[in-house]
Amino acid sequence: MARHEIRPLRRGWTTGACAAAASRAAFAALVCGRFPDPVSIRLPRGRTASLPLALAELGEGRARAGILKDAGDDPDVTHGALVVADIAWAVAGSGIGFAAGEGVGTVTRAGLPLAVGEPAINPAPRAMISETLREAAEANGGPPPDVLVTIAIPGGERLAEKTMNGRLGIMGGLSILGTTGIVVPYSCSSWIHSIRRGIDVARAAGLDHIAASTGATSERAVQRLYDLPGHALIDMGDFVGGTLKYLRSHPAARAAAGGAEILALAATRGEALASLVAARAREVALATLSGRTAVEVAIVDREAEFLARVGG
Repeated sequence: MARHEIRPLRRGWTTGACAAAASRAAFAALVCGRFPDPVSIRLPRGRTASLPLALAELGEGRARAGILKDAGDDPDVTHGALVVADIAWAVAGSGIGFAAGEGVGTVTRAGLPLAVGEPAINPAPRAMISETLREAAEANGGPPPDVLVTIAIPGGERLAEKTMNGRLGIMGGLSILGTTGIVVPYSCSSWIHSIRRGIDVARAAGLDHIAASTGATSERAVQRLYDLPGHALIDMGDFVGGTLKYLRSHPAARAAAGGAEILALAATRGEALASLVAARAREVALATLSGRTAVEVAIVDREAEFLARVGG
């Protein structure tokens, strides 16, 4: 039998790191007339990255550069996407501004760390891009730059359909994300980030009832029961603990949770077991939340039919 080599999973670059690298390359071309390739940037926490260019276009008063997103071994929907930065001179004294190009979304709901109407370029990537451009300007002996940075991901609107952006009120495309610049394969952090932002958006919208589900089937059952708006629905997957802990410090008036798997194996005892599991799960949830949120636990079968409902 052949022996298979076991290798560590390969890490990749966030959209924020790609946007920063593309921005630096475009700015260098705007100032010096040529694009560095590969382009090197300094990441948060002292690390560096060197990324090859996939696009380089220089025009009058503006330049565009693009980086192909490499997510490593992570199943990231943006893997292979082209992240483009368009840098144009702006009014003197205006500083560094940001705009959403093709495939990058716009914030339409309160509760996110960006104001409504802003391009969905998160604070950490904005800081990374700004610092990169200031460093590049200093290296050329110039003052802090006055530029407009437009980030685009061609095809991003279609890719965004596979994300939670629509529920979060990010319309028209993807978000530019990443706090470290590095994608860790199969990391839980991005999912937990989505859960937290979903709760934030629901709270900011004044919703007093949210539903967290373990998957599409339980979500469909809860939606049929309560007819909640899309931004009240939280896809928590297996991160029940993470969801409850965030709700403890960011409470909603009422939370429903739904899910089921093993009950299908319990045959005729399914309903009794479901009631017992639901009751125990609700006790744990209430204890975790310290009584600040009313909790209902629902358990459904694979056909989205309710086996048990406790609380409410």
